[in-house]
Amino acid sequence: MKRNFLKISLLAGLILTFFALPGFSQNLYIGPQIGLFKAKDSDGNNMHLGAVLRLRPSEALGIEGSIGYRKENYNNDAITVKSFPVMVTGLFYPVPVAYGAIGAGWYNTRIEYDTDVFGGLFQNAEETHQEFGWHFGGGVELPLSRSTRLSGDIRYVFLNYDFEELPGSDNISSNFYVIDIGLLFKL
Repeated sequence: MKRNFLKISLLAGLILTFFALPGFSQNLYIGPQIGLFKAKDSDGNNMHLGAVLRLRPSEALGIEGSIGYRKENYNNDAITVKSFPVMVTGLFYPVPVAYGAIGAGWYNTRIEYDTDVFGGLFQNAEETHQEFGWHFGGGVELPLSRSTRLSGDIRYVFLNYDFEELPGSDNISSNFYVIDIGLLFKL
């Protein structure tokens, strides 16, 4: 727990340092984000909502901070996972409208077990975890006007939940891909 807090604090410090440098506010954008995601062993495709803050200190580099809300089900809806991912992503732009992305995230996660399905198997029908994950991907950022941009990307996230209370759940994969669309407004 202390290691994750230290990592997140370091990442937040880096972001704040970037924001404090002169001239960076000229390329600072904020906006909503919506997307679809699917973990390998989840019950189906799911939607997520969030907000993103994107800074482009140069033509070739950017940094993004985001927070969202996700909900997914496993084992025929017997397990419900709700999380609030807080992610920091480094962006590199080989051309002005296309980017590659790599970053890390902290996932405050609540896992709920359906007691009707599992009966008295659990001492606690829910548990809360803080998970750390990594992601990579790519996307496009299209200017709609001088102050508005449309972004779209696909990312793969390495995040394995630990369903501690469920025997035989060692093989459930919760790594996922996400396809996002965002509308960014210049600050």
